[in-house]
Amino acid sequence: MSRLRGVYAITDNRLTPETTLLKQVEQALTGGVRILQYRDKQSPAELRQRQASALARLCHDYDALLIINDDVELARSSEADGVHLGQDDQGISHARDALGDQAVIGASCYNRIELAEHARKAGASYVAFGRFFPSQTKPNAIQAELNVLEQAQNLDIPICAIGGITCQNANSIISAGADMIAVVDGIFGQPDIRKAASDLASLF
Repeated sequence: MSRLRGVYAITDNRLTPETTLLKQVEQALTGGVRILQYRDKQSPAELRQRQASALARLCHDYDALLIINDDVELARSSEADGVHLGQDDQGISHARDALGDQAVIGASCYNRIELAEHARKAGASYVAFGRFFPSQTKPNAIQAELNVLEQAQNLDIPICAIGGITCQNANSIISAGADMIAVVDGIFGQPDIRKAASDLASLF
């Protein structure tokens, strides 16, 4: 899928609180974010539904994709474009059955190429590896090396990289084969969200 390329921003309860979420996301979209993941495991279901639906409308206004973290039912009910699943979340085949053939389904593969192979066979739209650099958001996340991105080229599926990615280190990730760079603090933790997103987008 050609739309699975570029800057992939991820929301965070600490950096994108309810009061400013939509404004911050619109700044990121204006700066060139092509994919947004809504990640909120803490808020009440009613709030998550309201935010996800509003984000879907906003992303679609900017011709960007909205992906929901971990929650297949929320992805369906909010009219998001798909879901991102971790190793312990509901299976890819279940998500595909629930969301349909056109849905974008991503899978976290950490530092393991065999997980990516399994995800591709199960019907994932893209696979994600990381973290590659020290992460503010998930400091204890599993370390991945650049060679896993090179190995993943043989999978013939879009590749996302995550974990401490900034303008200063993103080129090495892109050169190693990442189609998308997923960023949390590097966009939403910056004083000028639009500029941070634009600087990252310019690398593509």
